[in-house]
Amino acid sequence: MRLTSFTDFALRALMRLAGEPTRSFATNEIAAEFGISRNHLAKVVRDLADGGFIATQRGAGGGFSLARPAQSITLGEVVRALEGPHALVECFRDDGGSCVLTPRCRLKARLAAAREAFMRELDATTLEECAYPAKPRRSPVPA
Repeated sequence: MRLTSFTDFALRALMRLAGEPTRSFATNEIAAEFGISRNHLAKVVRDLADGGFIATQRGAGGGFSLARPAQSITLGEVVRALEGPHALVECFRDDGGSCVLTPRCRLKARLAAAREAFMRELDATTLEECAYPAKPRRSPVPA
């Protein structure tokens, strides 16, 4: 399975928020820390807010933070919200696609099982388990 870069960036941002759950972050800060385009991350933040994963505050002193505790957010929930109904392979599309192997294909059931195992693992993993802490601050060297 391959997640879109959009979902990858969202998971990185959420992991960072979970690392310091009482803090509010600016888009510029996380974009710089992870080497992500600020404009792209702003779109990710909007979708995460729309999905109820983060709370945002505009203006001076604004930023974004987790909307609920990290232990109550599963990776599966985030992936489903952001990836939407993307079909793993053509025959998984709602319209069935136009795969010439159907109806004698022996691969479809195995791919479906693999997809379900992947999502089951993500459903069993909370954001809290994947929290990404801040870099340790270096102590001043005594003179």
